[in-house]
Amino acid sequence: MLLIRLVETSAAVGATRSRLAKAELLAAVLRELAPHERLPAVAYLSGELRQRQIGVGWRSIQDVPSPAAEPSLTVAELDAACADIGETSGAGSQARRRELLGALFGRATEVEQEYLRRLLTGELRQGARWLG
Repeated sequence: MLLIRLVETSAAVGATRSRLAKAELLAAVLRELAPHERLPAVAYLSGELRQRQIGVGWRSIQDVPSPAAEPSLTVAELDAACADIGETSGAGSQARRRELLGALFGRATEVEQEYLRRLLTGELRQGARWLG
């Protein structure tokens, strides 16, 4: 599934106060997911990373590439990128994380980049955590 689908769902969930509407929106997108996408997607829709912490903060994502014109980033690719970033350690790890983040953000559209910023810094507020 393209990440944009989760981003749009997140925006719709955040725009409604109705618990029933939130649950319906989330259920609809969850039914569309492939089995390997379910765990990361549920985490992202809950405002968390499956990997918990990956060593990325606000400073790391201030200077990112220009957004992509069209959505192409998938949920599975985001999950893999987060795993790679989180596993990066040792000498040169900060530069490598920046490189991986740049590649990730370079594939994301403007709205996806904003979602990623909020997700990576724990600032995704949409009112969906009550389901978890």
